[in-house]
Amino acid sequence: MSRKIVAFAGSNSSKSINKKLVRFVLTYFKEYEQNLLDLNDYEMDIFSIDREENGYPDQVYAFRNQIEGADIIICSLAENNGSYSAAFKNVFDWCSRIDLNIFRNKPMFLMSSSPGRRGGSDVMSAAKSRFPGCGADIMETFSLPSFNRTFEEDKGIIEPDLLKELEQKIVDFKEKIGQR
Repeated sequence: MSRKIVAFAGSNSSKSINKKLVRFVLTYFKEYEQNLLDLNDYEMDIFSIDREENGYPDQVYAFRNQIEGADIIICSLAENNGSYSAAFKNVFDWCSRIDLNIFRNKPMFLMSSSPGRRGGSDVMSAAKSRFPGCGADIMETFSLPSFNRTFEEDKGIIEPDLLKELEQKIVDFKEKIGQR
């Protein structure tokens, strides 16, 4: 029986560089069943206590069901003004109101990227701090800086040292999930 990966980018942009990174990384997991989510499929009203009193949107349950059905989670977070994108934060907020164990203790490969030299380091830091409290078993992390210079659509990561780093982290991740 093959293991199931649920992957997503923490962005709702149609040109999301983080979604491009996730797609590229998934090419290293061809032996797994894959489901690449699009946050646009989970768009809902901005979370508030007032809206919560009316119940939870169907999209919250749909996202949670995808996570629950996964064996492995791969995500790459967009950084907007040093934090999560509004689209991801909204899904995250709604899901946490049903059950704080959002990621269901699944092994996670956590990534970030940005056009800048820091590669989304602020959002990565926030997620590494917060996600374990929400059930993420972060086994590996990778940050891709200067996306527009280090990544090409048809080739993937073109900077040899960054590609080597990513490939080693994928090998390490696979070894760790193989021990579970």
